[in-house]
Formats: sequence, structure tokens, C-alpha cells
Amino acid sequence: MAPDYDRSPIPRYLQVASAIRRRIEEGHWRANEKISTLAALEDEFAVARVTVRQAVELLENEGLLRRVQGKGTFVAGTVEDKRWLRLDLKWQSIVNTIGANTPRFLEVKAPVPPPTIAPAEGTPADSYSYFESVQSRGNQNFSFACVHVAEFIVARAPERFTREPSICVLSTMPELNIKSAHQSFIIGAADTRVASLLRIGIGFPTAEAHLVVTDADDTVIYTGNIVYRGDCVRLDIDLLG
Repeated sequence: MAPDYDRSPIPRYLQVASAIRRRIEEGHWRANEKISTLAALEDEFAVARVTVRQAVELLENEGLLRRVQGKGTFVAGTVEDKRWLRLDLKWQSIVNTIGANTPRFLEVKAPVPPPTIAPAEGTPADSYSYFESVQSRGNQNFSFACVHVAEFIVARAPERFTREPSICVLSTMPELNIKSAHQSFIIGAADTRVASLLRIGIGFPTAEAHLVVTDADDTVIYTGNIVYRGDCVRLDIDLLG
């Protein structure tokens, strides 16, 4: 039975590309091995030939496939581990993961309203500074962060907050007593801006993290929303930790 693509708002070529990508990651087709023909993929996925071509072109641009004139389409010689970004729910692991990257801070032109803070998350600070940044690995952007940090915290190290990940600055402030740090994840899809910043298609799968940090007075000193490319993330959770 053909897949029911109408149930998803994601474009069909992205759905086909995702299915092919998963097969390669699972070893169905190995490095340098020829994949199914365009005609066979067209029949299998019950989509138009142009849809299959778009999917193959996308994976070719990612470096996962290569086309050889007159011979067909092959898996690249070296298949990189696309799930290289391992995230878990431990504070120090989050700090280490984010701290391993150098952010490219974006210019924020318009005033940004304060973060929305649920009563259960803590007490809002009087005012916040707002930062946006993009993180990359090699020449690939993999995450986009929108962060609010309490003004009284930023005032302690203003220069550091403009060049380092905010969460790493917080973790190295010896006088700061962090009471709680809570992170949640949702599975989403890239909107227009995220797609442009991460160089992915609109509707491309994403993993979106929401992190809230409070101090000893239960004041929310940090809130961050970080959107990751869905094809590079793996969640690792120690269920007995």
C-alpha cells in the first residue's frame, strides 16, 4: 500500500527524502551501493517522477547520494553519522554540548517582549536581555537559539554574554546559585525563518528544546528556545540515572 502523504503538511519530496535517508542510516543501502531506480522509487512511494527527483537532489546536496551519468544513483563513499548531536537531560551534559560550539550572534533590530513564564516555572525577573544566535558544525548550521537572560545577571559579565553561549556563562559564575534547570523537547517543523537560518526546507523536521533556569530566590534568570535540525539530533536519556 502506498504511503498516505496527505496526512502530513510536510511536502511529499521531503517525506520521500526522509524515507530514503532512514534506509541509508539503517544500512539498507551501504556506502557506494546503488539505490533503487527513479522509476522503482516512483512506483514504491506512489508519487510523481519530479517528486522523486527533488528528493534525490536534496540528498545529493546533503552529500548522502551521488549520481553517475548512465549508471544510476549511489550512496556516497563515506556516510557520515548524521545523528552526531547527542542530547540528554543532565545539566552538565547540556552545558558541555552547548559550550562546544561557537555561536554566531544575530542582530536583533526590533524590541522583543519579555518571555512568557508559566507560574510553575518560577518568578519573572524585572527585565531581560534578549539574544539570538546560530550554531554550526563545519559549514552546516545545525541550531538556532532565542534566549532571554535576566538583566541583573547580564550586568555581571556583559561582554561574555555577547560572545559566549549564555548557558555556559551562567555555569561558570561562582557566585550564582542555580536552584533548578528544567528542559523539555517537542518535535516540530521548520518555519520560514528557521529554514532560512539552518539552510533546510520549510517543514523540515526539527527538535525544539525549551530550557528554564532559576536562581536561589526562584527567579527565572534564563529561558531559552533552541531549534535543532531534526536529522542531526539523538536524545540520550539514562532511565536509571
